[in-house]
Amino acid sequence: MIRHFFQIAWRNLLKRKFYSFINITGLAIGMTCCVLISLYIRNELSYDQYHVKKDRIYRVLQTFRSVQDGETLSLPTPADYQVWGCAPVGPALHADFPEVEKVVQFMSPVSLLLEKGEKRFQQDNLLCMDSTAFDVFSWKMLYGDPRTALTAPNSIVLTHTVAQKFFGNENPVGQMLRVDSQYSYMITGVMEDVPPNSQFTFNGLISMSTVRKYRAEMFDWWGYVDFYTYVLLKKNTSISSLEKQSSSFVKRRNSGDKGYAISFEKMTDAYLHSAAKRQPGPTGSLLNVYLFSCIAVFIMLIACINFMNLSTARSLERAKEIGVRKVLGVRPSSLMIQFLSESILLSLSAAVIALVLAQAIIPMIGKLSGKDLSYTNFLTPLLPFYMTAFAVVVGLLAGIYPAWFLSGFRAISVLKGKFKPSGEGVSFRKILVVFQFTLSVALIAGTTIVYNQLKYVNRHDLGFQKDQMLVLNFEGDEKVQQNIEIIKKAIADQPGVVSVAASRAVPGEFLPNAGTQIQTPQGQMAEQAPFIYEIDFDFIPTYRIPVIAGRPYSRSYTTDSAHAMVINEAAARLYGYTRPADAVGKKFDQWGRSGTIIGVVKDFNFRSLHQAVEPLTLRYGYSYSLNRISVAIKGDNVPETLAGLRKTWNQIVPHRPFLYHFLDESFSAQYEADQHFGQLFTFFSCLAIFIACLGLFGLSTFMAQQRVKEIGIRKVLGSSVSGIVVLLSKDFIKLILIGIIIAVPLCWWAMDKWLQGFAYRINVGPLVFIEAGLIAMSVALITIAWQSVKAAMGNPVQSLRNE
Repeated sequence: MIRHFFQIAWRNLLKRKFYSFINITGLAIGMTCCVLISLYIRNELSYDQYHVKKDRIYRVLQTFRSVQDGETLSLPTPADYQVWGCAPVGPALHADFPEVEKVVQFMSPVSLLLEKGEKRFQQDNLLCMDSTAFDVFSWKMLYGDPRTALTAPNSIVLTHTVAQKFFGNENPVGQMLRVDSQYSYMITGVMEDVPPNSQFTFNGLISMSTVRKYRAEMFDWWGYVDFYTYVLLKKNTSISSLEKQSSSFVKRRNSGDKGYAISFEKMTDAYLHSAAKRQPGPTGSLLNVYLFSCIAVFIMLIACINFMNLSTARSLERAKEIGVRKVLGVRPSSLMIQFLSESILLSLSAAVIALVLAQAIIPMIGKLSGKDLSYTNFLTPLLPFYMTAFAVVVGLLAGIYPAWFLSGFRAISVLKGKFKPSGEGVSFRKILVVFQFTLSVALIAGTTIVYNQLKYVNRHDLGFQKDQMLVLNFEGDEKVQQNIEIIKKAIADQPGVVSVAASRAVPGEFLPNAGTQIQTPQGQMAEQAPFIYEIDFDFIPTYRIPVIAGRPYSRSYTTDSAHAMVINEAAARLYGYTRPADAVGKKFDQWGRSGTIIGVVKDFNFRSLHQAVEPLTLRYGYSYSLNRISVAIKGDNVPETLAGLRKTWNQIVPHRPFLYHFLDESFSAQYEADQHFGQLFTFFSCLAIFIACLGLFGLSTFMAQQRVKEIGIRKVLGSSVSGIVVLLSKDFIKLILIGIIIAVPLCWWAMDKWLQGFAYRINVGPLVFIEAGLIAMSVALITIAWQSVKAAMGNPVQSLRNE
């Protein structure tokens, strides 16, 4: 019986090739989108899931809030915490709580010059980590003993990729690497590359005992912040015990800091669910996951609606077939099974095509998303089962209403020629078309908003010069630091160079907070923790940062290097100054240095536009604290300028490679995740609109065929081609207008949620939705027009000759 149903279904699909093609194409593209989006979402949800002990690993979150005398702090919010904290908290938790099995800490990533023989590489993203790393995290060691690899000072574990650069495929354990031209580290292990679906990654691990060897005192400082702390709980224990006792723990261990508090966060929540600041790696967006999930559902609904519309619209074609079957005794339930068989067969055909398309498009989607979406993640043993089940569900969803609608025809009315399509069916088709274009207009408007926001962040005036700014990375090299002024002068003398400055960091890079006391308008010394840049005399003029009160650093004032500080407007407001000029001359005390504020600079965006400009102090940096040289160059002859700078660098700094990047590129890299989101959103939105138009094309074609005799009569009576085109199009235009009206509030709400992730964002006005509506209307009219014109220009004799 089932075989019989599918044989008839196959014949019907072949008989109506045009409509079968439209339905299969729409469903295949819809399924392809669903597969690709599910692959992307699966990747987003997989972060840190590979760790065997993931359910027992928690991060220690810390907050360092400033407390004034007599002030009572409220409980910290999730946004008050940061992952970056102090070192003593880890050993203290291990000692005070028997539930804690292991503690592992690591520091902020560093970049070191690694040398072996003639091979020399500036290797970034190296972490100093405790020896317990491999007891807590599930990283596979290829060579070496994970239990002892990070025990001894001056030990380093390389990832496979880094090890291959120096040693090829040989086992390098026991060999020495020269580090920063002055230290020797022993290679104690080689591990597999960290999986890309990790919240933090690295290229190598240095034993924490190496840091203790040179700076043991900072491991006892509760106020020194440069550590990430993870704890592994014992089996059958709960984090709730630690959470309940965290307040008493802080009072017992760090009673001198009333603004200090800790909290705990599950490691698997770090990527998508964390609101904490100072993350050790990039975080994802749960909102984006929800948005793409909705897009996948929307696309599949649009494809299913196409099928429903075409199936119910073609009811007249199937009416006599259904009437004859009913007279011959076929039950309505059997007819429903027959129509559902056609739907499922069509859906299964689309699923096969979708698998082929998805496999072909995966590399492109991986590039658009910036994710490692490989074939191995796609081709799983259960894939055929999942796709078959998905196809059957889609077939049932798309076919259930047409099957019920068609099987309900009355045989007598059909065979007497009195059958007419019901108003209910026509109304339902109109509702489906409205729904399709509501989704289409919302996606068009959403794509426009995403594009405009990304264009805005790339063109926004940041308040400093980022174009034609070359940044040379010397990563704290002592030889460079000791000769920084000589090197700067040699660079400044090169043709094409406008000015040169040195600093610890440049805009867009990671920078610390500094406990800073500044005299308030009331004359008291108030302590806060603004960000800090350590800069030289030339930094402010080189970056063209406007000074709105006082003056910048100057070599003409001998006290500027030891007893002066420049702040931004936000910092002035933080300490109670509404007029920046009132902050000039006030006392400060910061990191062992005291003096007076000499100037206030205009707020500039030293971080991405996701964050508002925060309080910043620009402190004169002694040579030992500098890491970057910024070179403002002319826009012409850039290759020649770079060649000259490379030659000069190799002459005066022969031991270190010439490493540089352009500031505008590195600053824009902060929006890489947003760019990928915009590309994916646009791609899938275009496919959704294409599927909607495909269905509209099929529906308009069928409607024109149904009205061919009416068109012939109208032409005989003198109707023009344009009049007939308007006649065939106006019903669709009304439906599209209704879709636009419904789409506006829905899209505005969703995209406003997305824009809240930016401190600086565009205003979403009515023009965006007018443009989206016009685009949808234009695309729909173009889709309808071809078939309408074709029908209107037909010879009426051909359509009326049988009357």
